[in-house]
Amino acid sequence: MISDLGNSGSMPVLEQMVRFTAQRQKLIAHNIANMDTPDFRQVDASPASFQSQLRRAVVERRSGGGWSAGSVPLPLRDTKEVRFDTHGDMTLRPGSPSGNVLYHDRNNRDLEGLMQDLAENGMAFRLATDLLQRENNLLRTAISQRV
Repeated sequence: MISDLGNSGSMPVLEQMVRFTAQRQKLIAHNIANMDTPDFRQVDASPASFQSQLRRAVVERRSGGGWSAGSVPLPLRDTKEVRFDTHGDMTLRPGSPSGNVLYHDRNNRDLEGLMQDLAENGMAFRLATDLLQRENNLLRTAISQRV
């Protein structure tokens, strides 16, 4: 019963969003740390691609009738940049974004773009964790039978 509660509603979607944004934050920090390294190529995983995969999984789960029951796991599939193992853990396989100018040291740094990615990713992480905390608080209140 407890696993059904944790696998129902928006909780699995929010958990996957937290996992993705946490791992992407590491990529962005790695890019910032190596900005002045010669021959360094920035790496990133597309949030739009991940969100479309998440959207597809939610639609597939809802159409299967398991959304309200909570017994059907979120049907996430591997993509070019994101891999899911049998335990539901996520691994990012980042690619090198194109479009940045190569500098004389053959580094494709873009400080403004990195700072924008850092801020947007941080906001997405904060939103997902706040909503997940709200869901957990609602469950905690329901279990303790308080209003």
